[in-house]
Amino acid sequence: MAPGDLSRISVPPGLVPAGSPDSEKAFEGKQLAAPLRKGQLVTDTQILGPGLLAGSPPGSVAVPLRMADPASVQLVSPGQLVNVVLTSGNDFEQPGESQVLAQAVPVLWTSVQGGKAGPWLAGADADGLIVVAAAAEQAHRLAGSSTQGKLFFVLVAATPG
Repeated sequence: MAPGDLSRISVPPGLVPAGSPDSEKAFEGKQLAAPLRKGQLVTDTQILGPGLLAGSPPGSVAVPLRMADPASVQLVSPGQLVNVVLTSGNDFEQPGESQVLAQAVPVLWTSVQGGKAGPWLAGADADGLIVVAAAAEQAHRLAGSSTQGKLFFVLVAATPG
């Protein structure tokens, strides 16, 4: 976010959510995790960084994943639950076997809805990228998984809690 992207609005003190910035400059240079509407209150959970995991179970980590089909990222948005599937094989000569690496992990950020690429991630480098919240065991399977085959996601419905 650049200077002038945020402005103060008058809100009764009891309605100011936790994690709201103290000034308009608090989030300058940071990247949004999802689009915002004009007049929407901004908190740390909407910014890439440690706050992005707010509300996730203790011990959760943010894991970036590069999908095999970059265009598919348009189908998912932050908050959506996905199963992450690894498919091995090389399309024609070797049949692919698939395995589910993580089930019902929430998407935190996508290259499509995340807005402009930041200084740490050039535009083309963000193609097909999503970030999910994962437990330690899931993160161990997910980290580096794109080097073992092709990654895909499957949209799943939230289970009633």
